[in-house]
Amino acid sequence: MNQQHTEPEYPSSGYAWYVVLVLTLAYIVSFLDRQIMALMVQPIKRDLGISDTEMSLLLGLAFAIFYTILGIPIGRLADQRNRRTIIVASISLWSLMTAMSGFAKGYWTLFLARIGVGVGEAGLTPAALSIISDYFPREKRGRALSVYNAGVGLGAAMAMILGGQVIQYISTQPPVTLPGVGQLFAWQTVFLVVGLPGLLVAALMLTVKEPVRRGKIKLDTGSGASDEIPFKAVVAFVTRRWRSFASHFVGMSVVTIIGYAYFSWLPTTFVRTWGWNIGQISFAYGMIMLFCVPLGVNLGGWVADRLYQKGHKDGHMRSNLYGCWLFLIPFSTVVTLMPNPTLALVMLVPASIGGAWVTATGAASIMMITPNQMRGQITAAYYFVISILGLTIGPTAVAVVTDFVFKDEAMLRYSVAWTVGVAGIFALVLLHYNLPHYRRGTVEAEAWLGGAR
Repeated sequence: MNQQHTEPEYPSSGYAWYVVLVLTLAYIVSFLDRQIMALMVQPIKRDLGISDTEMSLLLGLAFAIFYTILGIPIGRLADQRNRRTIIVASISLWSLMTAMSGFAKGYWTLFLARIGVGVGEAGLTPAALSIISDYFPREKRGRALSVYNAGVGLGAAMAMILGGQVIQYISTQPPVTLPGVGQLFAWQTVFLVVGLPGLLVAALMLTVKEPVRRGKIKLDTGSGASDEIPFKAVVAFVTRRWRSFASHFVGMSVVTIIGYAYFSWLPTTFVRTWGWNIGQISFAYGMIMLFCVPLGVNLGGWVADRLYQKGHKDGHMRSNLYGCWLFLIPFSTVVTLMPNPTLALVMLVPASIGGAWVTATGAASIMMITPNQMRGQITAAYYFVISILGLTIGPTAVAVVTDFVFKDEAMLRYSVAWTVGVAGIFALVLLHYNLPHYRRGTVEAEAWLGGAR
């Protein structure tokens, strides 16, 4: 494999950051549409007559099925076609499917609508991370990618703050009746209200220019060098470096279990344990995340870039581990075990900083060891692994422990703590194992680039 050295100058810093902000807004909207359901667990369970375990499948599995399966082919498409077009289509689809959730009349129609949301969201991140990587040089890429990945936490914050208030307001209003549809439950109206505005973000995405692809490798063929990378070459690339990719992907998937366990069940924990209503906990949790997510991603990205600039080839993954050890795992384990809700919220502050830190640096680190023409596909594979495990195990593990171990809904707080604590141990072991393998991958990537940015 060889590297092309003649590349045009990078666009202006101002425009590059504008692109990051638009893509981050899209990510925020995607996570808002994804997570709004977590605030409506109790009314959806009541109106559909389902258990915690069945609810957990709506929160995780229904979304994850095609979000994960379609991610890899869409990622390959993003490596070969116009990434902006892919993102515009993705935003439009998931926004419409979120709104369609408002017309669901039963468990399985809601399940199918959630599948549609997952199909739409599968196209965003592989294309977005690839675009951002082409707007920033390597030494500045960590922070830009981390800001984009803040969309996870900021989207959850918006879901908590805006979604919680929308839910509280709609629940106090007379039921909405639509021609040909009939009377809607309050939670159905919420889906309509939060879904359709995403189409405006799709229109805003049209102002983003498709960038020049940078950091491309050439593959030696019998008839000369080519920058068209066949899928079997991508598989061979990953297979030769399986220790690095496998430990990274699985380690981060265990971290994701922690995140989705919290996003899915923490609001309901406050309702069941301390008698809070959804408006109270959603506002408190959302405000904490609104402050902690930007702090966490900027700290994580800054530490990663500083370590890399100082010669630590594993700087991005090392930063990731700092976030796990110092913030995410110790504090997230004890949040729901606190004796009162005030102390629980205090513990939630460092836990949220750590969650944002690790989410950002975990994804950004992939861009440092992956050739341009493989970024979409390998990013999609990364999200396939972390989503299929995080989205299915995170919400469901908590529900299964509650339903079948404790057999008491009031014990939800202990189910959350148990799930997070066990996942944290596995995550630390896997990510520490990854460190030397990731370091070798970064050195190898620098060799392909031959000093190019």
